[in-house]
Amino acid sequence: MGQSLLVTLKRAKLVINAEHQQMCIDLSQCIKLIHMSTSFSTAKIEPSWLKHLDSEFETPRMKNLKEFLKSEYAEGKTIYPPKPLYFQALNLTPLKDVKVVILGQDPYHGPGQANGLCFSVSEGVRQPPSLQNIFKELKSDLEIPIPVSGDLSRWAEQGVLLLNSVLTVEKEHAASHQKKGWEEFTDKMIRVVNENCENVVFILWGAYAQKKASFVDTTRHHVLQSVHPSPLSSHRGFFGSKPFSQTNAWLKSKKLKPIEW
Repeated sequence: MGQSLLVTLKRAKLVINAEHQQMCIDLSQCIKLIHMSTSFSTAKIEPSWLKHLDSEFETPRMKNLKEFLKSEYAEGKTIYPPKPLYFQALNLTPLKDVKVVILGQDPYHGPGQANGLCFSVSEGVRQPPSLQNIFKELKSDLEIPIPVSGDLSRWAEQGVLLLNSVLTVEKEHAASHQKKGWEEFTDKMIRVVNENCENVVFILWGAYAQKKASFVDTTRHHVLQSVHPSPLSSHRGFFGSKPFSQTNAWLKSKKLKPIEW
């Protein structure tokens, strides 16, 4: 057999091996997506996040959470947001694109409100008081007119991770899914950002968010804190805190594109 033919065969073997390995990787990723989908019905997670979170679905607390949600649905309860939107914050903001993190606590529990993004409501839904105050501060801070729509997907698509601590809630029962396993799962999400991203702005409104993200490395990231935008506290330091201009100033200082709020 000629030398040139041997070289050609070796190269072909390398190509076949590389393609086989890629097929295995792709298949493995598909299996993970299928497993996660069956665990949480029609929910899905964007691949760059799933890479860091897939092992979480094997933990006892997440298996318990799965069983809890199954029982809630079996009892005929209405759960918000809809199943496909459980992980909407991750799906609209891939890990590599994260520039800003805003932390909320629970999804809205009124009909049609929750859309998987903290503080955000679906198109056409009346803006809740906290969101109204966020928009008031945005107008004061950057002279941006108060938006008609309360859907913050436009922020998420620019790299603003709008993450609730608890990702589901029963209709008309605020905080009903707290301490069921979501908190530890979202703690992991914050750790993933903290450890795998650089120069992220963490906007922490209220003591709950500040405690939840207290481990963020301030030598790598920038933390902005104030009271919560709720009407109960907004006049004690939220108004006038200028989080939007401060965020953009930080991003510009790191040669990153600012957010079009």
